[in-house]
Amino acid sequence: MKLQYSFKTALAGLNTNKRRSMLTILGIVIGITSIILVMSLGRGAQELIVGQIKSMGAKTILIIPGRQPKGPTDFVGSLSDTLKQREYDALSRKVNAPHIIKIMPIVFGSEALAYGNETYRATVFGATYTFGSMHNVFPSEGRVFTEEEIRTFAPVAVIGSKVKSQLFGENDPIGQNIRIKGNNVRVIGVFGGKGQVSFLNFDEAAMIPYTTAQRTIFAIKYFNRLMVETDREENIPSTVQDITTTLRNLHNITDPSKDDFFLQTQAQAMATVGAITGALTAFLAAIAAISLIVGGIGIMNIMLVSVTERTREIGLRKAIGATEKDILTQFLLEAITLTGVGGLIGILLGASLSFVASLILTRALGQAWLFSLPISSILLGIGVSAGVGLLFGIYPARQASLKSPMEALRYE
Repeated sequence: MKLQYSFKTALAGLNTNKRRSMLTILGIVIGITSIILVMSLGRGAQELIVGQIKSMGAKTILIIPGRQPKGPTDFVGSLSDTLKQREYDALSRKVNAPHIIKIMPIVFGSEALAYGNETYRATVFGATYTFGSMHNVFPSEGRVFTEEEIRTFAPVAVIGSKVKSQLFGENDPIGQNIRIKGNNVRVIGVFGGKGQVSFLNFDEAAMIPYTTAQRTIFAIKYFNRLMVETDREENIPSTVQDITTTLRNLHNITDPSKDDFFLQTQAQAMATVGAITGALTAFLAAIAAISLIVGGIGIMNIMLVSVTERTREIGLRKAIGATEKDILTQFLLEAITLTGVGGLIGILLGASLSFVASLILTRALGQAWLFSLPISSILLGIGVSAGVGLLFGIYPARQASLKSPMEALRYE
């Protein structure tokens, strides 16, 4: 029997019980939808995080105090006070790092901001006036603080748009004093809906001079980060080596395994993010694939029931000349058609839900969550659905093909 006739016969068999066929493929639909949704959201999350890393600038290097974490349990090791004024001064000298054109100390922490009867917990971020030029972030109202205000520990701040709306509503905050840990800080500027840039959400932050943050707000003498910018992107590797050598000399470190700091470039950060999000997406997709196994078992059971119900049909077809191969092909095509249709429905449903989820996440997070549908997820959905149909359809199809025509015709 030609394949096209086997296929027509398979469709006719499925069409005789449409409701059962639809319920049979439900497990496949759920499984493929879950895989598409997980892979799409995983890719969207990866692109969002990588975009934030790129916003740091291709020529920036982040210096982080403490040893480099090797895993979640080692995170505490990165909390250290090894970056201080002397490290800042040493790296500012051209003789130590000739390709550094900007260096910025960073101090940050979460604090309650108050104005009148209103309070709002935000990230208090101490930096220099060069932060805007390094990340292309500038106030939409007012101005940023000056070098003189940094040098004199001036209590001034540039606040985010959400901080403004929470504390001042529709009122003009420029020139008004807010209180941070009992200190009056004058608002001199407002960031206009910048969202997440690098590791900071500017809408929910108040940026002040790092000297003020150290002395007045946090009462510390060290930096949480040092960020440097090189003159050219190709000089990043040599600058990394210069920074490493300078800090090791300052800290009297001869064994690299004893480093009390670590550096992070854009390429390293993106590689790390890619590895983490990729592994997490694969793990979640594997969990979602369990439903495909359940769906496959359901298809096998339904096909066995179908074989039993259609025993007389099998006997009649064999009596008029159908071979074991014809019967095997027919029932195998029925199983593959069921899973194939389920796979296509799952792909369309998964893509639709992913698109809706990207819109919801964009609104919820206040930043663009790009809709991404990897081709690999579509190919995986098609391949897995066809594979499940083939794998779980072979046994019922084989059982049908081995039935004796005489016994099948006598079956009641």
